[in-house]
Amino acid sequence: MGAGAALAQSPVALAVPAPSPAYLAAQARWKSSLEAFEKADKAALPAQGGVLFVGSSTVRMWTNLAQDFRNWPVVINRGFGGSTMADCSLFVRDLVVRYKPSHVLVYAGDNDLAEGRTPFQVLEDFALFVNTVQSELPDTRISYISIKPSPSRAHLLPKIRETNDIIAAYLRTQAKSDFIDIYTPMLGADGQPRAELFLPDRLHMTEAGYRVWHSVIASHVQPAPGAQAATAPAPAQPLPAVPATGTVSTASRPH
Repeated sequence: MGAGAALAQSPVALAVPAPSPAYLAAQARWKSSLEAFEKADKAALPAQGGVLFVGSSTVRMWTNLAQDFRNWPVVINRGFGGSTMADCSLFVRDLVVRYKPSHVLVYAGDNDLAEGRTPFQVLEDFALFVNTVQSELPDTRISYISIKPSPSRAHLLPKIRETNDIIAAYLRTQAKSDFIDIYTPMLGADGQPRAELFLPDRLHMTEAGYRVWHSVIASHVQPAPGAQAATAPAPAQPLPAVPATGTVSTASRPH
């Protein structure tokens, strides 16, 4: 037996790192969402090279996402409601790397702050996310969508601004990345969140809110080669009903 064959059969070569306790806990928490993604992939695995959105319920509830970015032949929505930046970092290989997208856009951090994490902890988890994507998909562009100014979380606005600021500063040091500011356009002339952009729970967005998001984000998502750019969002479809939640805690955040 050659040295290469012997090495290939050795316990060291076959060893696979055990999942961390944090990963296993998150996997149990999001079991239904992960199983739904797996089922969808078995039915039709998305092609490589698309644009992928990952994050919390704000991404999950963007029901017109594929139509709004129809200038891309492959648009993948991997939002799972109530998730955190920490969750996205833990699942980066499951929900991002495996699809080999050309561009990944992240919206997370909102729930982290609501659960008591600090802006710096959100940055740390996002940096882990970025490092994994950059090491495994070096040609993939990464965009961070800033945390939105939800009226139900007005008490967190200073921490939200701080988180947005330090992540924007971090991304200025990274190649193939950008920070997308949706916080500012969601404020009115009085500097307060625009009520018409939010559902009655004052946390999730109305169709008008998603139109603001599309108007800002579309300029950061370049049309796929050979595709004609879509300049307007698709016609509205009803959003799923969301109960009023106020500040979302670990126990009550939407799934």
